[in-house]
Amino acid sequence: MALIVQKFGGTSVGTVERIQQVAEKVKKFRENGDDIVVVVSAMSGETNRLIDLAKQVSGDQPVPRELDVMVSTGEQVTIALLAMALIKRGVPAVSYTGNQVRILTDSAHNKARILQIDDQKLRADLKAGRVVVVAGFQGVDEHGNITTLGRGGSDTTGVALAAALKADECQIYTDVDGVYTTDPRVVPQAQRLEKITFEEMLEMASLGSKVLQIRSVEFAGKYNVPLRVLHSFQEGPGTLITLDEEESMEQPIISGIAFNRDEAKLTIRGVPDIPGVAFKILGPISAANIEVDMIVQNVAHDNTTDFTFTVHRNDFTAAQQVLENTARELGAREVIGDTKIAKVSIVGVGMRSHAGVASRMFEALAKENINIQMISTSEIKVSVVIEEKYLELAVRALHTAFELDAPARQGD
Repeated sequence: MALIVQKFGGTSVGTVERIQQVAEKVKKFRENGDDIVVVVSAMSGETNRLIDLAKQVSGDQPVPRELDVMVSTGEQVTIALLAMALIKRGVPAVSYTGNQVRILTDSAHNKARILQIDDQKLRADLKAGRVVVVAGFQGVDEHGNITTLGRGGSDTTGVALAAALKADECQIYTDVDGVYTTDPRVVPQAQRLEKITFEEMLEMASLGSKVLQIRSVEFAGKYNVPLRVLHSFQEGPGTLITLDEEESMEQPIISGIAFNRDEAKLTIRGVPDIPGVAFKILGPISAANIEVDMIVQNVAHDNTTDFTFTVHRNDFTAAQQVLENTARELGAREVIGDTKIAKVSIVGVGMRSHAGVASRMFEALAKENINIQMISTSEIKVSVVIEEKYLELAVRALHTAFELDAPARQGD
């Protein structure tokens, strides 16, 4: 008998019919003898609807505390409906809000972090044979205020409960049947991965793969909670995300190819090459709460430097304004920007033990006449910035070059 935490997202519980399907799935696990804790999101679209209501009353900046009180009700509806559906099927069940479980968080409304979970009530219910249904995305601070964990926070709730209960597995049910070598919509030959490490998944998530929320992967890695990504309404083994690196000699060098279209590039040219100039450029960007991704600095022969960095495309206009001010202060020659770029990355723990991975990547792109504008590397990742129009061609070329394409089926 295993203890399993199952998390179902908004699309999985988007209608009463789907909630009943989830109840049937949970019932099967319970009949197999497993202890089950279920974490659910609000029904799809509900959180957006509640936020929209708040904005109609308060404008674009609703009071954070009151917004948390409001949006947390979305999950409260879902947990009650699922518990009812389970009870109707003869499965003893009980629903809890984050406050009732006592998921203690800090007081950062709309983006709280979990500090502690009181698991006594959950363990007592499990011992009594009940399925416990918990509201994702929410908790309570030390003052009794309802808090929420930010978008995608239900994944984090699921992993945190699995860690607190020392569950055998945390299963994340979603609208895909696992983690793929890349987006199958771009590369039809993409393969579902049976297993991937936390480290690789963290890189894939941070680089644009939307399968799992980054914080949940960090949490799972920290507490070594085995994660499995599964399709809500299709049977299959999904993808296991684990601490263990595959020891097989057959392990591929590259596990996946991630990409991000939401990048923009800014360059400040002709900056005096003096100590502290990088801080003078990026300090004001950071102060404006704009995250910087890749950075390249080139020193010219006339003792000036060109400094290039990338930001999220949504931050481009704000970052450009900040950089224009900095350019005037530093006496720089010009500021130029480009919003038609994309980032493509190869990810794999196998890179640690294989030389020549980057050159293989560059060769594959060169064969397609794709120019590389920026390069960034880490121990298990190589990222490049290219023109956005070449993105899909680049992903397909790299997928083939690193032998990730699924083998052709007979008759194809």
